[in-house]
Amino acid sequence: MFTAGVDEAGRGCLAGPVYAAAVILPQRHGIRGLDDSKKLTPLAREKLVPKIERRAIAWAIGMASLEEIDRLNILHAALLAMRRAIEALPVPPAGLKVDGIHAPPNVTCPVETIIGGDGKVRSIMAASILAKVARDAEMVRLHGTYPDYCFDANKGYGTPDHLAALQRVGPCAVHRRRFGPVAQMNLVLEVA
Repeated sequence: MFTAGVDEAGRGCLAGPVYAAAVILPQRHGIRGLDDSKKLTPLAREKLVPKIERRAIAWAIGMASLEEIDRLNILHAALLAMRRAIEALPVPPAGLKVDGIHAPPNVTCPVETIIGGDGKVRSIMAASILAKVARDAEMVRLHGTYPDYCFDANKGYGTPDHLAALQRVGPCAVHRRRFGPVAQMNLVLEVA
């Protein structure tokens, strides 16, 4: 009976899609250095990805688009990305351990939500890392199209440089229109 760990990345960002991953690890996976992706350096996360992919029984990544974030809201879009990752697993899980307090809807197995699970459960840690690295790669790619926002450095989070760019040039096509600073900037642009 396989249990998958599930986590998302990018829920608190001002730009870009939200990603999620689901990972089924064997009990004796032998992967050293697993932790909450936020506690690891980018290099440490990058080094762990091939180990996770190679040693996992199964893994998959899901994504929800900007349009889905705006239409559903970020929580429901993150849960949708989680469900997509779960459904993409090549081995169906018998259960899920999900970081946080919200469970993805319409899954066919029991779900346990765990507050701080990305720092407690190895399979959730692995999912956290895969989702974060995949999303960061997408933000680096988007930086090539929208260099004013420094997405390669801030990954879409509301850092001072990102907020300054929003003030200077306004939002771009990959900004989440309903998120506070972006929505405020849209109001300023509409009034001007």
